[in-house]
Amino acid sequence: MTSLSASTAISTGRVQLVTFRRRSLTMARWRVLWVALVFTLVALVAVMRIFYLGLADRVVAKTSLEDALLPPRGEITDRNGMPLARAFPAYALWYNPKALSDGGSPLVKDPARVAAELKAIFPAMDEAKVARQLASGKAGYLRRRVLPEEANRVQEIGELALELPDETDRHYPQGAMGAHVLGYVASDGHGRVGMEAVLDEKLRDPAQRGRPTPLSIDMRVQGALEDELRRGMKLTQAMGGAGIVLDVDTGEVLALASLPEFDPNRIDEDGEKFMFNRVTNQVYELGSTFKPITIAAAIDAGVVRDFGKHWNATPVQVGRFSIKDGHDYGASMNVPEALIHSSNTVTARVADELGPEKLRATMIDLGMNERPYIELPARGFPIWPGKNWPRLRNMTVSYGHGIAVTPLHLASAYAALVNGGIWRPATLHKLKPGDAPRGRRVFKASTSSRMRQLLRMIAKYGTGRNANAAGYRVGGKTGSAEKPGAHGYQKSALVSTFAAAFPMDRPRYVVIAMLDEPRGTLASSYQRTAAWNAAPIVGRLIPRIGPVLGVRPDMTRDVDISDLKPLVAGGEE
Repeated sequence: MTSLSASTAISTGRVQLVTFRRRSLTMARWRVLWVALVFTLVALVAVMRIFYLGLADRVVAKTSLEDALLPPRGEITDRNGMPLARAFPAYALWYNPKALSDGGSPLVKDPARVAAELKAIFPAMDEAKVARQLASGKAGYLRRRVLPEEANRVQEIGELALELPDETDRHYPQGAMGAHVLGYVASDGHGRVGMEAVLDEKLRDPAQRGRPTPLSIDMRVQGALEDELRRGMKLTQAMGGAGIVLDVDTGEVLALASLPEFDPNRIDEDGEKFMFNRVTNQVYELGSTFKPITIAAAIDAGVVRDFGKHWNATPVQVGRFSIKDGHDYGASMNVPEALIHSSNTVTARVADELGPEKLRATMIDLGMNERPYIELPARGFPIWPGKNWPRLRNMTVSYGHGIAVTPLHLASAYAALVNGGIWRPATLHKLKPGDAPRGRRVFKASTSSRMRQLLRMIAKYGTGRNANAAGYRVGGKTGSAEKPGAHGYQKSALVSTFAAAFPMDRPRYVVIAMLDEPRGTLASSYQRTAAWNAAPIVGRLIPRIGPVLGVRPDMTRDVDISDLKPLVAGGEE
């Protein structure tokens, strides 16, 4: 009995020992597994951290490299990618009176002599002003934008105080061409006047400045417009000129010129004097160019239905004021004849029957009561007659007097006249296909079709004959208005304008040419009116820009005016 109990106890002890050992082994295995798992997680976190830091460093390095390579200001191009404004490395001339540390004079030579030597390198430099700055010992710029060859000549002077720090400069490869569109960049790095000011934030944005910003301008058209305006100014000794080429379906400005121009590469006193933009900022009474607008409003309202109807063409007497024509064309005229001969009396009588409310509403629909719609910051406010137009004011506005607007207002209005009746705002941004604004309807499509006929007749048989470029189906209207002065209108100072569109069988572009105070010269047959000075500018310009814009001369096509031609005396080919 005793022996059996002892044996059982020994067996039980062995079982407990085995169980204990198994538990210990299992626990040890779990500990090893947990330690391995922890080490694996730590290693995985470390690898991910290393990978992240490497990737982040690469992104930072790439971003820093891109920022270093990008110019400080983005490039501007025309609609075809031609560079108009770009940044490039340049030198500046800086006077550092502390360049010599010995405490003596900062200059080896006399300040006046150094100024004279600098004047020989930079002829436009103010020698006396530079000499005073050098003598005063005041640090500062002596000149911005120094060419490499000029920098070499400055170093040859041998003055350590004349330093040539590297800077980034704004350069306009086309020079003064398109200056009023582009503007310029001031010494503080911000744009001024033109699209440089409008696009300033975008052009300085690191995320944007790597991509060129295209404008709607076509520099081939811009160059031709400026060239013909400049020629017209010289031939007539005009004090200024303005012009615009506008896409009638999109409102894109293909060219915009105001003369005299300034050079954005070199802003001086003359440049500041010529920065005023005559196209968008100066308002004029544009005279008879308003007559087609009045006739279109009358056609829309049903006042003009029968184009064979004769209207009284004798002087109109309103109180003490008399409205007359420049020449005697007889006692009566129909509407086509009135436009061809530019009759004030017939236009005034049509406006009188139309009424001031309807004519005023048309002008408002054309934006004539507001600043012109375009991105440029300089936009002139029209001289608007107000809310209530008396009978006389309504008549004078009908032929372009008593209301003053910019040439851009007129361009947008003529686009609506010929494109089917839709007014759209002008823009200097290049638009993608289908991005043109919907605009607003001002005239019926049928009225626009009739106006294309009438404008074509003016160019064929009337005051616009000098603009009738063969094969281009030009239509348009002249306007000659006396400029107002301190004591009424000045008989000797005219604003001459020709507003045109082409080709009239399918209008694509409006062209405005304006001369400020042209004189009667041999080139203009001693005449000062638009028929002799502004119209010829358009007549020379359209054959130059037509092929560039995809409009080639075609003598076999024209707008159909067969129903109106018999109404006009002498209306034969």
